Amino acid sequence: MTRQVSVRGVLIGGGTSVTVQSMTNTDTRDINATVAQIRALEDAGCDIVRMSVYDNECVDAIEKIKVQTHIPLVADIHFDYRLAIGAIEHGIDKVRINPGNIGSAENVAKLTRAAAQRGIPIRIGVNGGSLEKHLLKKYGRPTAEAMVESALDHAALLEQNDFYDIVISMKASNVKTTVEAYRLLRERCDYPFHIGITEAGFGENAVIKGAIGVGTLLLDSIGDTLRISITGDPVAEVVAAKQILSAIGLRNSGVEVVSCPTCGRTTGDLLSIAKYVQDELADCKKPLKVAVMGCVVNGPGEARDADVGIAFAPKGAVVFAGGEKIFSGEREEAIRVLIETAMSLSK
Repeated sequence: MTRQVSVRGVLIGGGTSVTVQSMTNTDTRDINATVAQIRALEDAGCDIVRMSVYDNECVDAIEKIKVQTHIPLVADIHFDYRLAIGAIEHGIDKVRINPGNIGSAENVAKLTRAAAQRGIPIRIGVNGGSLEKHLLKKYGRPTAEAMVESALDHAALLEQNDFYDIVISMKASNVKTTVEAYRLLRERCDYPFHIGITEAGFGENAVIKGAIGVGTLLLDSIGDTLRISITGDPVAEVVAAKQILSAIGLRNSGVEVVSCPTCGRTTGDLLSIAKYVQDELADCKKPLKVAVMGCVVNGPGEARDADVGIAFAPKGAVVFAGGEKIFSGEREEAIRVLIETAMSLSK
């Protein structure tokens, strides 16, 4: 089991639930825009949100943003340790620093003293695109071993200052390299890990890369908090993260609609029906598995195994709830029974 840190009451590591993170892409100095985006992330189910802090005006904005939002805020710092200290003094809940550009051991010591005085955790955020020059020279490229060495070297700097309130991330755009790095580091330390695939791209490709990398690690019991990086609206990152956690059984909320991929035996427009069911049940918050199946081969078994399910036959449909058949008859009526039953179970 990993160590545990607290980010304004949100726990990371130590056997607690995996938390979901995202990052604003507004100009942090634009307080109204940043607050609006953080609130949208809160509404989507984000647990922790990170903001770029790149000058003193960003530092000054932290307090104004914090009083208008509810979830913990993380300052993303590069190049200037003084901005990290300023962010801590202005009420930030956690700091992320990059070993590749944060500066000397003396400056890191100043930062750890400020963080320790206020109980602020530090994330060591190793990134394949900004690895230290001496490690690139040693390994030739951003390998898993290079990222692990970077993380451990920087953790040692913090530990030399008696600072252990640490979270570690090691992200590359290459899924295999990232997974290998976390697996290697898990054998060498017990700090909680922030996991994800960086520069994953946009749209479906980004979700696939994130799901493969993060899903693989979580199924290996590696990872305590995560971000699914997607170019564009950060709310999409939170939605994808929750779907991934739900798919592997680590977070259950709302309705999960399962449906068959369809084949020549399928009767009816299953895609339209499945979408209709999902839309009708979109406001249900209680975890519920709903099966929409298109034929009599696997349909009855899957429908019976769900909380509530429907299986279509050539001339009708059967609805199950809790493993028992509750309706058999016309399709339109069966769909109505399915939805009403699901809504009743979700209350």
